[in-house]
Amino acid sequence: MGCSVGRKDVKFARKSAGEETAARQGEDQPGPAAEKPDHFHFHTGQFIQRLQAPFSTQYRVIKELGSGNFGRVYQAQHKETGEFRAVKEIEKARAERFGGSHKKFIAEVEILSRLDHPNILKIYEMMEDGRRFYVVSEMCMGGELFTYITSRSSLSEPIAAIIMWQVLSAVAYCHSQGVVHRDIKPENLLLDSPPTIPEHIRIKLIDFGTSTLFASGGRLSQRLGTAYYIAPEVLGMSYNEKCDVWSCGVILYVLLCGFPPFAGSTDEEILRRVKSGKYSFPHESWQNVSIEAKSLIKKMLVMEPANRISAQECLADPWISTLGRANLSSTEATVLSLSNLQVFNSARKLRQAFLAFISSQLMSKEQEREFSQTFQRLDKNGDGRLSREELIEAYSETMSLAEAETTVSRILEQVDVDGNGFIDYSEFLMASSNQQSLTSKGNLEAAFAAFDKDKSGKISLAELREMLTGVHPISDSAWADLIRQADQDGDGEIDLAEFAHLMQVYA
Repeated sequence: MGCSVGRKDVKFARKSAGEETAARQGEDQPGPAAEKPDHFHFHTGQFIQRLQAPFSTQYRVIKELGSGNFGRVYQAQHKETGEFRAVKEIEKARAERFGGSHKKFIAEVEILSRLDHPNILKIYEMMEDGRRFYVVSEMCMGGELFTYITSRSSLSEPIAAIIMWQVLSAVAYCHSQGVVHRDIKPENLLLDSPPTIPEHIRIKLIDFGTSTLFASGGRLSQRLGTAYYIAPEVLGMSYNEKCDVWSCGVILYVLLCGFPPFAGSTDEEILRRVKSGKYSFPHESWQNVSIEAKSLIKKMLVMEPANRISAQECLADPWISTLGRANLSSTEATVLSLSNLQVFNSARKLRQAFLAFISSQLMSKEQEREFSQTFQRLDKNGDGRLSREELIEAYSETMSLAEAETTVSRILEQVDVDGNGFIDYSEFLMASSNQQSLTSKGNLEAAFAAFDKDKSGKISLAELREMLTGVHPISDSAWADLIRQADQDGDGEIDLAEFAHLMQVYA
C-alpha cells in the first residue's frame, strides 16, 4: 500500500514554536470537507493482537520457566522493544489429546482482553502457527504467592491485608465486567517482582482458563476448581460469581495461620469438609489474630451464597479497607500523576488512539510500576476504575470544589477513550505518564509497525479500521477524517514521518 519509507530517513524532531502554532491554528480551523469522528470510542483490549505468524519472528527465547500437560512457559524478549515477557506455548495436538481445545485458549484471550486492572495479568498478543498457540503476557519475576506463603509459617495482619486488598480488587473488577474466575488459589496469584520489603508486595491474578462470562442473576453449573479452595455450591453444580469470594476467604485464612480451613489427606476428604462448611479458629494458631480479621473470614465463608458478602463489600470491610490500603500513602508520584492528568490534551482523536496503544502495549514494566500504586491510591473503593467522584475528591485537596469539578469534567472528556464514564487503568497510564517518554523514537517505531500490518511503510484506512473499530461504529467519512488528522501529503495513508509529526506536535 504505497511505497516504503525507510526508518533511518525519518527524523524524530520536535517542531519549532512557530511551526507548532501554525499546526494548532490549522487544527482549530478544519476545511469544509472535514467531519469530526463523533462517537469514536475504543477499549485498549482490542489492541491485543492475534497473529498468524511464527513466534520467532517477534521474540527470542531466553529460558524455559515451566511445563505442563499442554505445553511450556518461556521467558522471552520482544525483538522490537527489548522488553522481557512470558510466553505460554500450547501444542495443539497435545491440548486436544488432554481434553483441551483451540476454542478454550481463544476464549481465555477474549476474556483477558476485556480486563484492564493493575492486579490482573496483562496479555499482549496471541500468535499461532501450524502446530502451536503462543499467548504472550507480562513477565512476573516474583514467583507464586503459594511459594511466598510456604516460606513463612504465617503472615502479619497488615501484610495479609495488603495482599487481599489487591486480590479482592481484581476479583471485584472481574465481577463488575461479568467475569467469574472459578479457580482462585495461591498458585494462580503471582508476585510481580520479589518485594524488597513485604509492604511493597504486588499481586497479579493469572490463569483465566477456567473463567467464563456470567449474566447478573444467572447460574453456572460446570464443576471447576481446586479442592482446598473450591466453594461448596460449586460441588452442587449450581453457583454464581460468589464462588470466587469463598476461595478468597480460604486464602485469607491460610495467610493468617499457614494452613487451610478445610484440610484432609485426600481430595475426597477435603471435599467432604468443604461440603459441611465447618471450620474453626484453633486457639494456638489464632490467639493473636484480631477479631476484625476473623469477622471478615466468617462473612466470606458463608455456606449460602445469597448471604455471603460480595467482593466489593469485602473491600469496604473496615479491617481490609484500613490495613489493606496502609501502603498507599500520598507521594510525589501522586502529585505528578494528577498534574499530568490535568494538563493532558489530545485534541486529535487519532493521536489519542495511538497513545492508548503505546501505553497499553509498549510501556515498560518499570514505567508501569511507578503509576500503579498512584492509581490504586486514587481508587478509594478498589473497583479498578477511577470515578468522577474519586477524581474530584483528589483534586479538591489542592483546589476549590468548583475548580475540581471543572477539571475532572475536562479530564474525562480527554482521557475516557472507551466512553464508559470512568478512567480505566490503561487510560490512566496513557494520560498520567510523561508524554515525551511515551512518544520516544523506539515507541513510535514499534507502534507504527504494529499498525502497518502489511509492512508497506504506510498505515492505510483499512489497517486503521482493523485496529481501532471500537465500542460505537462511526461513518466512513469519519474514518477518512481520522486519516486526514495525520495525512499531510493527501495520499489517504499515513507514513512514518507523518505519524511521528502527529505524535510529537499535536500534544
